[in-house]
Amino acid sequence: MLLIKTKVLPSKIQGLGLFADEFIPKGTIIWKFTPGFDLKFTKEEINKFPKQVQKYLETYCWLSKKSGKYCFSSDNGKYFNHSKKPNSLSTYYEAEEEVVTKAIHDIQKGEEIT
Repeated sequence: MLLIKTKVLPSKIQGLGLFADEFIPKGTIIWKFTPGFDLKFTKEEINKFPKQVQKYLETYCWLSKKSGKYCFSSDNGKYFNHSKKPNSLSTYYEAEEEVVTKAIHDIQKGEEIT
């Protein structure tokens, strides 16, 4: 679940991107997996959905290194783009169920979160 204000806008990197709608100081938790809001699926569960849903989940899910399941952000967190110079970092912590994304630099309002 996103824990900061964001907007989804056209990205210079690819398609749509996630942009800060407020100043985000370095070290701020931007996103974390929130049980009951964000979802996890096994490959077998995904294969039971209609093909168009499978394609959507293949685009927006990621395979967790912690649980081995496919995770899905139920909010606009699915619009993070990758960058060679990211301003955030996703890491697994022992006390968290899944990945947590933190700002590794100050992120200005209007800046794409990568």
